Amino acid sequence: MRSSNIFSPLFFAAAAAAAAFFQGVDGFQVSPMHSTGTRLSGLPLSSLRTSTSPRQSSRLYGATDDDNQWDESPNDPKEDLGFFDSIKSWFRSEEGREDVRTYSTSLALALILRLLVIEPRYIPSLSMYPTFEVGDQLAVEKVTKRIRPLERNEVVVFNPPIAFRQVLEGSYSVSPTETAQKAREALIKRIVAVAGDKVEVTGGRLYINGVKQDEPFTAENAAYEFGPVLVPAGKYLVLGDNRNHSLDGHIWGFLPEGNVIGRAVFIYWP
Repeated sequence: MRSSNIFSPLFFAAAAAAAAFFQGVDGFQVSPMHSTGTRLSGLPLSSLRTSTSPRQSSRLYGATDDDNQWDESPNDPKEDLGFFDSIKSWFRSEEGREDVRTYSTSLALALILRLLVIEPRYIPSLSMYPTFEVGDQLAVEKVTKRIRPLERNEVVVFNPPIAFRQVLEGSYSVSPTETAQKAREALIKRIVAVAGDKVEVTGGRLYINGVKQDEPFTAENAAYEFGPVLVPAGKYLVLGDNRNHSLDGHIWGFLPEGNVIGRAVFIYWP
């Protein structure tokens, strides 16, 4: 049992609180004890003997007639405030108002960046192996898709189309709850063809407009046949780099342009 790790801080906190209390009493000082007798403020017991001298009888430890050695000093009004009263007092202070403005501005900027500019994503599967591995943290940039069109070989993050859900419901033994959850999760794939391209996968290789593509980023050659098909306007064909272990466009079809969230620009962790 490691109870010492719990009670030791409590003990020291209680000791500190007691010390703080007694330090607030005017004239009180903790004095060491010795074998020759107990000393108060470092004075021997002999110094406390009564005397006929008015000076000695009225001035113990250098006190004056008006001094009261055991009167507590007035409490600071702030010490009497409760927890919630302290928070209210902090909010009313200039320092509190400045902190609130700073935190509010920082939070607003972070939300705007997250919503409109860039957002973090992580890789949950090996469908994009070896380019990305499970657990990789990506930065997804959302701005440039509105400025310049997406191109072949770019990696994009997107919301699954309706056809993806239909495939899950029809061809895979997935419960309705799991289907609904997966249909809401963003996917990441590579664009291999854009609108107007003629696409075919044969002999394990990808052909775009009759030209065999050099794809050093794939894990292996495709073990399926696909096409030839023509990519319609406003659509993309996306495939996973791990061609034989990816639920991608060769199964559920084309990706609508409006489903794209943004480009995957770099890995920031690990």
